[in-house]
Amino acid sequence: MKVIRMDKYGGPEVLRLREVVLPEPGPGEVRVGHHAAGVNFVDIYYRRGDYPAPLPFTPGNEGAGIVESIGEGVEEFKPGDRVAYTLHPGSYAEANIVPANLLIPWPDDLSFEQGAAFTLQGLTAHYLIYEYRFPKRGDTVLIHAAAGGMGLLLVQWAKHLGANVIGTVSSEERSDPRRS
Repeated sequence: MKVIRMDKYGGPEVLRLREVVLPEPGPGEVRVGHHAAGVNFVDIYYRRGDYPAPLPFTPGNEGAGIVESIGEGVEEFKPGDRVAYTLHPGSYAEANIVPANLLIPWPDDLSFEQGAAFTLQGLTAHYLIYEYRFPKRGDTVLIHAAAGGMGLLLVQWAKHLGANVIGTVSSEERSDPRRS
């Protein structure tokens, strides 16, 4: 299968398209055939060596796709299931072996692109709303960087919970096709 692999740390030029053999999933693991991969700033930190990883290394910490095969002991997923995941490297590839406990069942009415882009930001937004400070109906909430991915989620979530939000994005930003 094809992967983007780095054999050393550095600039974008260290990323190389390679052909590798992906093993079968082991106990508790699932092979996910990717339809989309998330691209985040953290990938740059891995590439540069700011977050050292064993080399060779395949970047990408978020992915979404279809379960191709399962390892021993995996009962919650089966081949053909739609899934998304985060916090596991290797999504810059046609497929990845992922621990089953990191997979999120992904509904048919959401795209794989949404799955690959949403997971880390969604988990972070969930943490901020439910673990840091739960906004009650009528609370006023200031959301910095409301135009970013997580900021947009926080704005929508806080409004859904009845909070008054300061920091919402303009209608021009919401309708910008580059933001979809």
